[in-house]
Amino acid sequence: MKMKYAFAFTLCMLLLIVGVGIAAAAEDVAVSVSGVTDSGWTAIAAAITMVGSALAAGWGISATGVAAAGATAEKPEVFGRVLIFVALAEAIAIYGLLIAFMLWTKI
Repeated sequence: MKMKYAFAFTLCMLLLIVGVGIAAAAEDVAVSVSGVTDSGWTAIAAAITMVGSALAAGWGISATGVAAAGATAEKPEVFGRVLIFVALAEAIAIYGLLIAFMLWTKI
């Protein structure tokens, strides 16, 4: 179980480093005091938003998916109702992607 969290943390840090590097290389602006440009901070915010929403959606889908499978196995007529809960958990990832794109385009 701890291995999954270590992998997720490593992946988040890798995405963060790559995002800052791409943003710094793409734009030649004055470097702030901390050494990260404004577009670098935007890339960091977009990466944190996307990774956080993806992890939350995965956690939510795994929890509701197991409950939905159990409920459907006991009563097959509730399949449509439990499918809605899985779709709501999946919407978290879509909202995170939308916010990340809005951050990236600075809307």
